Amino acid sequence: MVDDGSGMSETDARMCLERHATSKIRNADDLFSIRTMGFRGEALASIAAISHLELKTKRKEDELGTEIQVEGTVVKSQDHCSCVNGTSFSVKNLFYNVPARRNFLKSDPVEINQIQEEFIRVALVNQDINFILVSNNKEIFNLPTSNIRQRIIHLFGSGIADKLVPVQQKSEVVQISGFIGKPERARKSRGEQYFFVNGRFIKHPYFHYAVDSAYQQLIPEKYYPAYFIHFEVNPAELDVNIHPTKTEVKFQHEKVIYSILHSAVRQGLGRFSLTPSIDFDTEPGFDLSTRPADKPVVQPQIRINPDYNPFGSRTRMDDPLNARRERSNKENWEKMFQSQDREQAGEIPAAGTDPEEPSVSAAEGNKQLYQFKNRYIVCSVHSGMMLIDQQRAHERVIFEKLLQKDENQEIAPQQELFPVAVKLSSPEASLLNDLLKDIRHAGFVIEPSRHQTDTFMVSAVPFNEGNINFQEIIEEMLDHYQHTGQDARWDRYTRIAASAAKNLSIKGGKAMQTEEMNNLFDELFACRFPEATPDGKSIITIVTMEEIANRFK
Repeated sequence: MVDDGSGMSETDARMCLERHATSKIRNADDLFSIRTMGFRGEALASIAAISHLELKTKRKEDELGTEIQVEGTVVKSQDHCSCVNGTSFSVKNLFYNVPARRNFLKSDPVEINQIQEEFIRVALVNQDINFILVSNNKEIFNLPTSNIRQRIIHLFGSGIADKLVPVQQKSEVVQISGFIGKPERARKSRGEQYFFVNGRFIKHPYFHYAVDSAYQQLIPEKYYPAYFIHFEVNPAELDVNIHPTKTEVKFQHEKVIYSILHSAVRQGLGRFSLTPSIDFDTEPGFDLSTRPADKPVVQPQIRINPDYNPFGSRTRMDDPLNARRERSNKENWEKMFQSQDREQAGEIPAAGTDPEEPSVSAAEGNKQLYQFKNRYIVCSVHSGMMLIDQQRAHERVIFEKLLQKDENQEIAPQQELFPVAVKLSSPEASLLNDLLKDIRHAGFVIEPSRHQTDTFMVSAVPFNEGNINFQEIIEEMLDHYQHTGQDARWDRYTRIAASAAKNLSIKGGKAMQTEEMNNLFDELFACRFPEATPDGKSIITIVTMEEIANRFK
C-alpha cells in the first residue's frame, strides 16, 4: 500500500507499530469529531505480529526517510533510506508464525473475492484517488480518478450504467446522496448494497429495510435492490465504537434518518417514472427546518354538529342499501347450500374438477399424477398422498445428470440461434474466467468477448426449458458457487453442477402437461438420492391416511 501524503517522522514511524497507537486523538474532544481515514488502533501492530512488514516513510521537510523491518512484533532494523514523500507498507508471508491460523484460510478464489470486496468499499468513497488491484500478476482493477457514478461503472461493469438512479436529500439532521438501481437491476444476492457515513463503509439492517420497503411491489420477492448511498452526519451524533471493525454504528436520530432515507429513495424512483402511482408534487420530501420563533402556535380545533341525534335518524335496517345487502347475502348462502346438495346427488361436478377427468381416487397401480397450484405434483401412494416439489425435483435430476457423465465427455449443449451477451462486474468476470473450463465441461458454450473484458457471449446451455434469462442465470450461478465455497464435501465441478442445476431447473408456477409430469417423476426416482436437493432441501413429502382422517374428526 502506497500513500503520497505528508509522511511520518522517525519517532512516529516507530510508534505507529505499537499497540493502541493512533494519530486521530490529541485531546478528549477529538473523540467526538473523528473524520480522518486510516488504520484503527492496534491494526498495524496486529498485522506486524503475524507477518513480515516493511515500512518506508518520508516527510517533505526531511532529506531522508525512515525504513523499518518488523518480523512477528520484533523490530529487526530501523534505518534511514531514500524514498518518495509519503508512506508505503509492504506485507509478506502472512501467518508465517501462526500455521494453525493459516490452515483456516479458505480457497484462493474465496479469499480473493473477500479482498476485492474490501477494495470496492474503499474505492467507492475515494473516487478522487487512482486505485490498482493486481492478483497473481493479473490486473483486476485499474480505476482512474472520476466522479461517483463513473467509479460505480468502473467497479461493476458497463451494464449498470443505464440502471442507476440518483438520490439526493438534505436536511438539518442528515445529507443523503448517491445512487440506487432500477428495479430490473435487483438480484437474489446482496452484492451491490453499500452504505457509507462520513466516508466510511457501514452495515445497517434498519436502513436497509428503509430502502427495501421503498421498492415494495416493484421487485420480486427475495430479490434485493442495488444502492450506493452516502450519509453526511454530525460526528457528535454518531457512535462508531459499538463494533471493533467500525462497520456497525449507532445514529442519534436513527428513526428520523430512516424516514428521510425512505422518502429519498421513493422520490428517486418516482422522479424517473418507476412508481407512477405516487404524486411527489403534492407530497414533497421531508422539511425538518426549525419553526420560526415569532410564529404563533395555533391550537387544533375539532368541528362537531351539536344538533346531531343518532336516535332520531333512520335505523340501519331502514337503509335500502343495507336491506339489499342483507337480501343478497341470504340468497348467496342459499345458493351455496343448494349447490352442495346437487353435488352430493351427482348432478354437478365438485368445485375445481373437470367432469371429463378421472376421479382423484384412481387405482394405485395406474400412477396418475396431478399438478397442484402449478408447483407440486400429487400422486396417490399406498400410505396416503405424495407431494413432489417440481422445481426441486428437476434440480436433483439435472444435478445427477451433470455428475453421471464420463470424465472426458461433455453434456450435449442446447444451441441458441444467436449468442447472448452477458455483462458482469469485474469480480464476477474474474471468477467466471477462473471457472470457464469446468463450466464448459458442464455443457455451457461461453466465450469471453474480444472487445470488452467484462462481457461474455453465451451460445448454449446444457438444459433449456425456454425463456431463459442468460444474464440472470450466469450471475446467480456465480453467486451460488461462492456461497457453497465453505462446503468441504464438494469439489470444484460439483459446486458448478449444483449451481447450474439450481438455476436451470423449471420454476414453481409453470404449468406441466401429463407427459412432462410422468417424465419428471420417472427421472426423479431413477436418481441415486431422490429425496433431497444437492443442498439438502426436501423434494418429497407424504401425507398419510391417518393425517388426512384426523382432519375430519
